[in-house]
Amino acid sequence: MEEKNTSISGAESGSPSRQDSARDKGRGRIPGAFMRWMSDPSWDVRLFIIAVVLLNLVASRAFIRWDLTKSKSYSLSPASKELVRTVEEPLDIKVFFSQKLPAPYSTVYQYVSDILSEYKGASRGRLNYEFYDMEDGENQALARKYGISQVQIQEIADNEVGFKSAYMGMAFSYADQIEKLDGLTDTDGLEYKISQTIGKIISNTNAISGLGDAVTVTLYRSSKLSGFGISGFDDMDRMVQEAFAKVNPKFQNMMTFSVQDPGPEEAESLSERYGIQTLAWENSQGQTEHGTIGLVVEAGDKFRTVPLQMVNMIFSYAVSGLDDLEENLTDSVKALASKSTKIAYATGHGELALNDAQNGAANFAGLLGDSYSLEELDLSKNDIPGGIQTLVINGPKTAFSENELYKVDQFLMKGGRLMLFLDPFNEQSNPYTGESSYEKIQTGLERLLAKYGIKTENAYVLDEDCYSQPTQQYGKLNFYYAPVLSDRGLNQKNSITANLGYVIFLMPGLIDTSEAASKAGNKLTVLASSSSKSWTMTDNVSLSPFTVSPPADKTGMKSHELAVLLEGRFESSFDRPPEDAGTEPGAAEESGGAGASGGTGVSGAKEGTAASDASKAAGLTKEGHAARSLQDGKILLIPTSYITGPQILQADSDAPVAKFLENAVDYMNGNGDLCAMRTKGLSLSTLHLSSGPLVALAKGFNIIGLAVIVALIGLLALLSRSAHRKEIRLRYDADDKREVSK
Repeated sequence: MEEKNTSISGAESGSPSRQDSARDKGRGRIPGAFMRWMSDPSWDVRLFIIAVVLLNLVASRAFIRWDLTKSKSYSLSPASKELVRTVEEPLDIKVFFSQKLPAPYSTVYQYVSDILSEYKGASRGRLNYEFYDMEDGENQALARKYGISQVQIQEIADNEVGFKSAYMGMAFSYADQIEKLDGLTDTDGLEYKISQTIGKIISNTNAISGLGDAVTVTLYRSSKLSGFGISGFDDMDRMVQEAFAKVNPKFQNMMTFSVQDPGPEEAESLSERYGIQTLAWENSQGQTEHGTIGLVVEAGDKFRTVPLQMVNMIFSYAVSGLDDLEENLTDSVKALASKSTKIAYATGHGELALNDAQNGAANFAGLLGDSYSLEELDLSKNDIPGGIQTLVINGPKTAFSENELYKVDQFLMKGGRLMLFLDPFNEQSNPYTGESSYEKIQTGLERLLAKYGIKTENAYVLDEDCYSQPTQQYGKLNFYYAPVLSDRGLNQKNSITANLGYVIFLMPGLIDTSEAASKAGNKLTVLASSSSKSWTMTDNVSLSPFTVSPPADKTGMKSHELAVLLEGRFESSFDRPPEDAGTEPGAAEESGGAGASGGTGVSGAKEGTAASDASKAAGLTKEGHAARSLQDGKILLIPTSYITGPQILQADSDAPVAKFLENAVDYMNGNGDLCAMRTKGLSLSTLHLSSGPLVALAKGFNIIGLAVIVALIGLLALLSRSAHRKEIRLRYDADDKREVSK
């Protein structure tokens, strides 16, 4: 045994050369066998399957997609990526979408799935979403719990048009906040809606704490009204308290609730302060008493009134607003806590009224939603507040005073943004004859614009490319005063108009920007222009579609600018504040008459002293007068206010003109990155053909030509593959007559 052990030990330690030789032989045999195994044709399919599996494993963790659309409709915008990166807590999105939707609604389902995957990838794991099977009754009940209701969609089956109900909505949950998006029947602007909802729910989470003041909800109701048999009055306290109990947890239970029974004198003062309803009646002694009904949400000096009042039901009285208390109370608190940007809206000169939905700009104000709030500003009484970034002057009819013009001028010199909707004429309708007369408008703003290189004229721009309407009695009526601006007339390089297929203007005026384009240091952008088949109307204005026709002489027709944007640093239209006018000889004479009317030396007045020149070169004169811009400003001029009125702009509109206005406001307030997001999918690739044969040729090519081209490409590919196979056979075995079928 000892010899055997010794022998083994000696073999292990004393024969290294023999052991190494065997190992080397093994190494030589293994690569050879592996290569023979790899070269075996039977393993080609197996290796291909292995490669596909590995590729899918990599692809499941590395999401890559190329978006070749013009407007990048299927890619997440930088603004959306930045938004979801700010998510600090888990954001959950529940998607309630019916499956097997008919076209074109099926594409919405796929788009929602794709865009949410983009959001999830950009959120660094904090955003999650889940699709629910809407055939399941429990999921339908859950959708209703979140406020998602079914929508009616059109379905074509067996050559018959019918309707079906479908769920097409999403619910967003973040902290204690819940928001919903419902009725998503198309993909237009869907990314903007999703990002807006995410931004809203994030801001609402900290909205109450950001107010800095206690939020109180107060129900004002006079107890004496209970004797009048008002339906719902006796249940009002209980229903408001129940609604408050549901709403308060949404805002971290940071609100307080109280009920007050105001006396007659207090009722009137409450009406003046909050605008809540005041009711009057005679008591048994024949004396007039007052009571009130109202629900107010208040924080500091800010308040919102919740819709709650008595209404006359013909045969009885009732309290309206009780059924929607929870929703209205939630919306009021959110509006109170909203950190929307304030925009000054000039009043006092016949501008379109913000609260007038019949003839004013109420739809325009409502369009801006939670992002912006328009606050009326009378320039004759108040200065422009320092926190205001944008001033809107919409459809003034009377002249501004020199002091008001100076405030506008200096606001612009300090880097302000000025949005002007100026009409060339004031239309006056005769109630007896129904005919309209047109009075030229001169506001004084024309002089300010002229200094910046923009001239306005009292003339309408009419266009053959206009809105038309067929009638049975008169045939096709062309409304030449309503130009339809196609993508050719909309600047495709500016974010305001880049993705818009068309915009309708109404009664636009005439402007000339030739001098502004030559101003050094200023950037002029023409956003919208009429077609080359447009002309102007200055005198004997008549816009009736029955009497207006294009001029016989077409040589005078040309394109006209209908919306322009001027950016940069400007020179003041004033040499000094209005109270200093007349101190230098010749100021009034050389100011174009403005000095005589208002006593102000404006642009063009003589600069009489070297000190004045020196101070102007420095940019400031005494009393803080800015002779030129201290920082970049913006001027947006649109020569019509009708695009902000109900004739063109409808409430809650998704029309292109609404997108145009929203984009313009965003751009002026430094939110230009939202423009492209809002208008994704709205661009139209339009064929601009006027000849009948060319139109027929284009139509035939789209119907038949594309199919023929695809078939020819397939045939060429088949012939190419056959020729390639034949070339391989002849090269390697010319005598082999067999043909490879696949």
